Amino acid sequence: MTPLTTEHLTIRPFTLEDAPFILRLLNEPSFIDNIADKGVRDLDQARDYLRGGPLASYAANGHGLWLVAHAGTGNPMGMCGLIRRDILPELDLGYAFCPEYWGLGYAREAAKACLAWGRATLGLQGVLAIVSPGNTASTRLLEDLAFQHMGKRELTPGDPVEVYRVAFE
Repeated sequence: MTPLTTEHLTIRPFTLEDAPFILRLLNEPSFIDNIADKGVRDLDQARDYLRGGPLASYAANGHGLWLVAHAGTGNPMGMCGLIRRDILPELDLGYAFCPEYWGLGYAREAAKACLAWGRATLGLQGVLAIVSPGNTASTRLLEDLAFQHMGKRELTPGDPVEVYRVAFE
């Protein structure tokens, strides 16, 4: 994949050299509360997460979660991308950012770029997104991107999530 560029962002595939950033992001309390505790506690586990997650997804699907960095400084800020999950009928938009980058429009900018890429490159008709109940910031972002609420679903037993979908015209 050629990196995506927007006004403020560079969105590119992860590499194993991104393990320090992944270690930090996956241990943010907001990530653990709103996404999951991935059990990544050191750099070796961060590299394993990258190998088994994003890097494996690139090899199998040609896409996955990508690193989002500030275009001017190159500083990593978060991740965003399209994920294939066996339990969902369409690709899923996923994203997570470090708290210091919240509320600045970066997640919206990254999500829009990833959605446009999926539509243009993969010919997608629509994309899903899943949100933990109570994650109002993500809900607002998805609604701003024209996602429609589709209801609740349990992706794992006892763990209900809100499901949203955007259709491309």
